[in-house]
Amino acid sequence: MTSAARAGMKEQALGQVGRSDSWAGKGELWINPFRSNRVGRLDLLPQIDRAIDRFLRFAPVLAALFPDMPRTGEIMSSLLPWPGSIRGVDRLFVKADHDLPLAGSVKARGGVHELLVYLEDIAAAEGLVEVGGDMTPLIEARAHERLARYSVIVASTGNLGLAIGIVARAFGIATEVHVSADAKHWKRDRLRAIGATVVEHAGDYGEAVAKARRIHARSPNAHFVDDERSTSLFVGYATAGAEIARQIADQGIMVSDAEPLTVYLPCGVGGAPGGILFGLHRIYGNAVRGIFAEPVTAACMFLALARAGGTSVSVYDYEWNNKTIADGLAVARASDLALEAVGEIAYGAVTVSDDAMLTWMHRAWRLAGLKLEPSAAAALAAADQYLAKADDQARQGTHVAWTTGGSLIPQVEFERLLSGPPSSPAKGLRDRMPGLNT
Repeated sequence: MTSAARAGMKEQALGQVGRSDSWAGKGELWINPFRSNRVGRLDLLPQIDRAIDRFLRFAPVLAALFPDMPRTGEIMSSLLPWPGSIRGVDRLFVKADHDLPLAGSVKARGGVHELLVYLEDIAAAEGLVEVGGDMTPLIEARAHERLARYSVIVASTGNLGLAIGIVARAFGIATEVHVSADAKHWKRDRLRAIGATVVEHAGDYGEAVAKARRIHARSPNAHFVDDERSTSLFVGYATAGAEIARQIADQGIMVSDAEPLTVYLPCGVGGAPGGILFGLHRIYGNAVRGIFAEPVTAACMFLALARAGGTSVSVYDYEWNNKTIADGLAVARASDLALEAVGEIAYGAVTVSDDAMLTWMHRAWRLAGLKLEPSAAAALAAADQYLAKADDQARQGTHVAWTTGGSLIPQVEFERLLSGPPSSPAKGLRDRMPGLNT
């Protein structure tokens, strides 16, 4: 982001609202008044095609190691029409990354790509493959024996750890996942079940990252998956741009300035939504409108863009508590990499309450049969909130809610979320949604 744009955003943002306002108590919409057509980190654009090629070269390996994968071994999700409309908008789709192979979340894109980069490097160093060549020798057990002396370390609120752990363990690579207090217990249990080491931290995601980074510094033969700074993660997510562009074209839909593509992206630290927006912008330019969706108490990207002029700040500095039912979005400070790459092209940001996420989780299940976690339902909640305030021009074109996780939720946990116990933010849902359990 240019210094002039950053200064202008910061001056306007700080003039809009003081530190003691009530933004953290309700949903808010912010539209970027300084939006430009300039992406940062142009050096990453060529890496997207290399990432696509890497996924294709590893596809036969993944298909062989994971019987539940599609026969092609490709990590892809469906583009599903939303039944009916939201706020009168009919051309609305769900990009179903909640049902991605391997990890059941968007982290199967960036997280798996990061691991494949590391895997290709160490396998080449061991003489098992050549960089850029055939990866099928990595199917063999003897290859896994050679790779067993390597390890990966990652910090996560849950889904990234699952993506890394599931795939790394399949190749025999030791995995250590540092989880924040927000991580759901079923995700910790699943990691332990596949042989990953789970290190639990009493603090938030930022604390888990900092401690994992320090441990990595003194760990030989270990690779640290840095969700805040990794370009391999970022371009892995960016590959989704080409995928959805093909799906949109197959629907016969044209994207233009007059008929834009508005994408609602659940946002934690920002790597996944930032990467996706980066990949989409490479294809569509500013005809794609990326809107970040965050919890009202953990809106670190919203703060960075709307208040701090594109500079990462902590939600704690604004007396927001970073507590939310959306564990995947419970992050106090946005990624500087994501801000640098897409801060200037972001169309806007929406903050949504836990209640709204649970409401749309219910609706997604009842109306469309989609098994979402609250973090993923933030995309639909954001679409609802944005379209409620949008003018006729903003309602044009195609709208996509990017659902980021949920298919791996154990049924008992999913039913607990659906039941909305009195202690949860879902209290009162039945009064507003007749027939909720029908």
